[in-house]
Amino acid sequence: MKVISYNLRKHRAAGELAHLVEHHGADVLCLQEYDTRDIPATIGGLRLADATQRNRLGLAVYYRENSYRAMEVRSLSLKKSLHDRVLKPAEERLLGVRLHDIDDGHEFIVASFHAAPLTALNSLRRHQIRTALNELGALGDGLPALMVGDYNYPVFKENLGQKVREQGYELSLSDARTYTRYRFFRGHYDFATSVGFRVDKVRTLPQGRSDHLPILVTAHPTQASSPVPEPVEVVGA
Repeated sequence: MKVISYNLRKHRAAGELAHLVEHHGADVLCLQEYDTRDIPATIGGLRLADATQRNRLGLAVYYRENSYRAMEVRSLSLKKSLHDRVLKPAEERLLGVRLHDIDDGHEFIVASFHAAPLTALNSLRRHQIRTALNELGALGDGLPALMVGDYNYPVFKENLGQKVREQGYELSLSDARTYTRYRFFRGHYDFATSVGFRVDKVRTLPQGRSDHLPILVTAHPTQASSPVPEPVEVVGA
């Protein structure tokens, strides 16, 4: 399965999506900063599963309709940063979809995630990530899950990886940096977090009109269902 994740930088890179899907043979497309007022039902042969409703610039997930069937969708608000409270750029920061594989009958979860901006603390983003991973279990008890998106986590990724592993998940970085806008904040921002998946490769694709570069995740569920990691308490930041 090939999954593309792309932060469109306030919808600016939306015109690139059909080419990306067709050129790379993507099965799933997970988007961030997508203008949900201007969202097509299909892109490059992929069908819209759903998009967030309370963000103008929100999240969307598309899937290959002849391979998968969308069974259930869940969107979620996460703990807000001061930036979120004052400017209100995003209400929902997680969109998860439970997919049924038509050929083998298995089910799994894919999710598009967008963490708080760089004005927030890493501790707040860790809180958001913990909550998001816990909530994905509500879509399917014990199902393999793959969460991709803009984690906005430029430094101390080793610490984040350890925290994610404590929840039973694995953090996978791309083969090259995924953000280039500012001199001092370049680096890996767009990740994949998974459980019950074998992540073969995470590749950074060429830059388009966004300050984020899209990533292409090649992954396969390792089993029809996975032991459910124990939820991690998320009190405080």
